[in-house]
Amino acid sequence: MKTGYEGKDELILVINPGSTSTKVALFDGDAERCRESIEHKAEDVAKFAHIYDQLPMRTAAVRAFLEAHNVAIGDLSCIVARGGILPPVKAGAYVVNDAMLDTLRNRPRQLHASNLAAMIAHELAGAVGLPCYIYDSVAVDEFEDLARFSGARELPRPSLSHALNTRAMCIRYADEQGKRYEDLNLIAAHLGGGISVNAHRRGRLVDVIPAEDCAFSTERAGNLPTMSLLELIRKEGIDRAFALERGKGGLVSYLGTNSAIEVERRIDSGDREAETVFQSMAYQVAKCIGEMATVLMGKVDAIIVTGGMAHSKRLTGWIAERVGFIAPVAVMPGENEMQALAIGALRVLRGQEKARIFGAD
Repeated sequence: MKTGYEGKDELILVINPGSTSTKVALFDGDAERCRESIEHKAEDVAKFAHIYDQLPMRTAAVRAFLEAHNVAIGDLSCIVARGGILPPVKAGAYVVNDAMLDTLRNRPRQLHASNLAAMIAHELAGAVGLPCYIYDSVAVDEFEDLARFSGARELPRPSLSHALNTRAMCIRYADEQGKRYEDLNLIAAHLGGGISVNAHRRGRLVDVIPAEDCAFSTERAGNLPTMSLLELIRKEGIDRAFALERGKGGLVSYLGTNSAIEVERRIDSGDREAETVFQSMAYQVAKCIGEMATVLMGKVDAIIVTGGMAHSKRLTGWIAERVGFIAPVAVMPGENEMQALAIGALRVLRGQEKARIFGAD
């Protein structure tokens, strides 16, 4: 059954699973046709002993989305999925293959719902041999050698950041300036549920400050003082430390809310504590940007501020005040993950980029 979509050659299904939702969208070229965040009730998710046991449920939900929009799998030109937490990979597109699926299922770096994305895509595409890809996994690693040292041989620094959104915004910024991403030095700060900052040297993501080492966010503590953290673990246990990095830190710890909108409302009503905490978040982000400026030896063409909290003019204004002397600041708010995935797949479809083969590089 044909659907009435005239752009079949560029009709792309985007899949992006989270812990209790699966975000899906259809793009005709770079134009979004429809999107849905399919919510999975906590009690339904809790029925599954292992995260991979959720695969049939989530795959069925995506099939239902397609059926609701009268789209058959054969109508698609490709499927692009959020890259899971793989071993280190290069930036860009990878074909979803057996080696990737085996790694995600049996040897992932971390268990995370995003690991299901490639599996869902493969389940859907397999029947008709449709091409499917991941794009800009969180594990994109283009570190230079000096960036890998942490201070302990057994603990090399990992390259884990919001690569998908930050690379997409850096590429878009370059396009808007009439320049090539590969010709610019950029620093990108992603302000979301976690905050990360990364350095892009002429088209390569050469260093990152991951969320656990960066500024505190809405509900993550970020870079905690090491000796104090070790003492907390000794007294209260490892679960307490993990809680601070996964839901009980940041604005939740200081102000009892994970809503930046609520914090701004309190500031507008005269709450000085809320203002101080929020300004401290900006202060910490600015310090991380300054750190990445040293990676680029001060040769920075622009600083990109993106992510959901970049909608806050107050927050981004405070950041810009502190880092504007380094380079111009471009605020590009929003998560932008679905569009970034679609545009990445579109570059492959149009021959502007060649998809890599996982396990071959």
